[in-house]
Amino acid sequence: MTGPEEAGGDTGTVATAVAAAYAGEWGRVTAALIRLTGDWDLAEECAQDAFARALERWPRDGVPRRPGAWLTTVARNRALDRLRRDATEAAKLREVALEAHRDGAAGEAGCVPEETGGVPDDRLRLIFACCHPALSPEARVALALRTLAGLETAEIARAFLVSERTMAQRLFRAKRKIRRAAVPFRVPPAHLLPERTASVLAVLYLLFSEGYAATSGTGLLRQGLADEAIRLARLLAGLVPGEPEVLGLLALTLLHDARRAARTGAAGELVPLEEQDRTLWDRARIAEGLSVLDGALRLRRPGPYQVQAAIAACHAEAPDAASTDWAQIALLYGRLARMAPGPAVELNRAVAVAMADGPGAGLALLESPVVAGHRLLPAVRADLLRRLGRREESAARYREALVLAATEPERRHLARRLAEVGG
Repeated sequence: MTGPEEAGGDTGTVATAVAAAYAGEWGRVTAALIRLTGDWDLAEECAQDAFARALERWPRDGVPRRPGAWLTTVARNRALDRLRRDATEAAKLREVALEAHRDGAAGEAGCVPEETGGVPDDRLRLIFACCHPALSPEARVALALRTLAGLETAEIARAFLVSERTMAQRLFRAKRKIRRAAVPFRVPPAHLLPERTASVLAVLYLLFSEGYAATSGTGLLRQGLADEAIRLARLLAGLVPGEPEVLGLLALTLLHDARRAARTGAAGELVPLEEQDRTLWDRARIAEGLSVLDGALRLRRPGPYQVQAAIAACHAEAPDAASTDWAQIALLYGRLARMAPGPAVELNRAVAVAMADGPGAGLALLESPVVAGHRLLPAVRADLLRRLGRREESAARYREALVLAATEPERRHLARRLAEVGG
């Protein structure tokens, strides 16, 4: 189906391969099916069927040389079978069959077909469809996380701090609105791009954030998501050249991702920024990020993504932790707080002020009602108390933070800090 395959492997190896394919290929498979069928629910169902089939077939037949192409072909065939059963879909079936015939040779050769003209990427089209003005901002992000990133409803619910049932209803209503509004699966014409770009940037940033620091699970990173967000940000930068915030987002993701290899230890444990081995940082990616940021700043239309990228640049350019310009970072966070106020920004500003002016100054900022109730507040407070030598108070906050930790690497890091203060 996709050319030469590897020999069949043990169940654990195959499960790992399927998990890797899910992380890297879910969005591609789902977007291709939505383009072909126009049915979001059918696309998700057939994509899930394809991954289930992989768990059955790959132990026997071997992992395909191009897993994404194999999965796309299986999912597309499953969708064709479903449509054949419904006589009312005859017209759509002819359309899909024609598309499948065109794509057949490429699929059999192990390639996922790319269209020509316009923007040759189904996943960018999918993001623009998710970001249609007919949907609420929360629905746009949730739908993109589900269809493009493949996150389960429960995971998205945790990210939004709502129940799984509430999130399931939100996703159902969003898909129903897309059907009723006949939202086109395409990048909008040039005159409509500005009204959609901000939402697309927000979705791409959340996709990258979920890949850079997962909100749940056993690992800190979902590298496939981070790579996909960077790739789509590059495409978007080409689609809307000269848009400084698009360049700002691309620079931000590049500069953060450059630290990837140093962010976890040999056992997958979280390594704080100040303890990272900077020789592991990707200097080529840092250079690219700095160049992209410089291009954005020359346009003299500052925005939140550019400010965040400038903060990341301060870290990237410091040869060691002690050389970090925390005073500049604190100033930048102050500016960001005026542009895009929120609890996450205030927490980071408190940390920057603590590093520049002392832990006491940072602790004072944590009394702001803006940060009250944020999941990371106990961990930040615990760290600043630890730096002040207030061990018992720090231990109490670390225990509180452990209860709220979302991932195993985060829990292990907090447990280590708790042990350090005698907890």
